[in-house]
Amino acid sequence: MSAVLPSGASLYDRVRRVIPPIEWPIFLDDIEAILALKRERNAVILAHNYQTPEIFHCVADIVGDSLALARKAMSTEADVIVLAGVHFMAETAKLLNPQKTVLIPDLHAGCSLADSITAEDVRLMRQRIPNVPIVTYVNTSAEVKAESDICCTSGNARAVVESLGVPRVIMLPDEYLAKNVAAETDVEILAWKGHCEVHERFTACDVRELRQAHPGVVVLAHPECPPEVVAEADFSGSTAAMSDYVGLQKPPRVVLLTECSMSDNIALQHPELEFIRPCNLCPHMKRITLANIRAALEQNRHIVTIEPEIAQRARLAVERMLAL
Repeated sequence: MSAVLPSGASLYDRVRRVIPPIEWPIFLDDIEAILALKRERNAVILAHNYQTPEIFHCVADIVGDSLALARKAMSTEADVIVLAGVHFMAETAKLLNPQKTVLIPDLHAGCSLADSITAEDVRLMRQRIPNVPIVTYVNTSAEVKAESDICCTSGNARAVVESLGVPRVIMLPDEYLAKNVAAETDVEILAWKGHCEVHERFTACDVRELRQAHPGVVVLAHPECPPEVVAEADFSGSTAAMSDYVGLQKPPRVVLLTECSMSDNIALQHPELEFIRPCNLCPHMKRITLANIRAALEQNRHIVTIEPEIAQRARLAVERMLAL
């Protein structure tokens, strides 16, 4: 017997605290169509923590940070994977699921970090600094991953660096993540100068002003923030780590220094907590909408492809990370 699709009312219950009732009908037709299309096509939707609540809570099957999506993509039995996130995430899903169809709803959903470095840059770095392992953040293209020794995420970067057992590594492309990891380890880290356009805008002054305006607020910062911001925060970690912190510590008043939708999605899970929301919007994540997720499933667009030779080498770098 086929599964019963959730009703519009039960779906709205999931997001009523962040989506006004007058706006809900705008979303409902696309949501119901997406749920039916997923069943027809044996498809799953992977949604990053920065997706808007109507995507994250109403149509996604697997949610999380980039590491969680990479891991869970490997175990799905679906024929089709729709990546509600940015292009490098869709490439990673394809690397780990080469026999499946992977769709990205908008080809222009990119990433400032991924755009900050090329495969040629990595090759030149190897020439200039030989015999030093290259650790590459997953926020990069498949071509860059293919030139790397191992990948990392913001959640496992320190563990990856220390797993290599060497005194010195190159870490690409996020300068701030590299510096924040360097502050936690004895391994010397050589950094590239790429930055996330969302997190680089937060300042230490922002944190001090937040504390003054909201006494007792607990400040959580993503490690892509500048080191001086991380130093001012109460906790720094990946989006998954921030979510876990909120769930375990239950700070009565909290602020997440990261992308805007992150607070909305966590707040729905913790209605008893007060979330202060001075966030920065990611224009790339916001290119993903219910409408283009629906179109991706209806029209089988846009199919993610990776040249086999590049895919083989990039997959090895990702699998080395996942094996830790």
